[in-house]
Amino acid sequence: MSAKILIVEDEPAIQELLAFNITQAGFQPQRAEDADSAWRQIQTQLPDLILLDWMLPNTSGVALAKQLRADARTRDIPIIMLTARGDERDKITGLESGADDYITKPFSPRELMARIRAVMRRQIPAMPDETVAAGGLELSPASHRVMANGMAIELGPTEFRLLHFFMSHAERVYSRTQLLDQVWGTQAFVEERTVDVHIRRLRAALEASKTDNLIQTVRGSGYRFSVN
Repeated sequence: MSAKILIVEDEPAIQELLAFNITQAGFQPQRAEDADSAWRQIQTQLPDLILLDWMLPNTSGVALAKQLRADARTRDIPIIMLTARGDERDKITGLESGADDYITKPFSPRELMARIRAVMRRQIPAMPDETVAAGGLELSPASHRVMANGMAIELGPTEFRLLHFFMSHAERVYSRTQLLDQVWGTQAFVEERTVDVHIRRLRAALEASKTDNLIQTVRGSGYRFSVN
């Protein structure tokens, strides 16, 4: 059965173009013209990927992405954000909302399909089930729970994998490229800037427990997890 791709786009001409190219590529397009109708469809049937326009009537694509990432049932659905906003700050906002990738309008159908295929075939490295502990943190892959100095920490799936990798490889510096390979997978079609966004989100989640300083920036090299 072909993968289902939900197109959330309020401009009929763009929606039609996207649906045509998705069909030509062998995928099954589904359509929604706004965030509310998209959410209703998702509750009925989970898509395999969402193409999400930033500028939607009433509720923005960014708000919908955050809503999807906050729900355990939908937080792992890949999201590619579509937008006319090309500013770096806007790109970071899109990624921070939970988008896996970001493509600026106008874009070629070939580029879009390449990004869709890359996200669809992404191979996320397997995570061992053993609980890991370091620096006051305890992370359990089996229950997807993190405790920090006795405090429960809520993390998104990417931040969870990132923290697990750091805790399992303490005191070693990793470049952004190495982290992309180890956490996102070698098939990931995302920019190195994505790592910085998720590091920032991870630190913010750990801040209340005063464990955010365990994630250290090594100038000119990358990041490391250190309890020293």
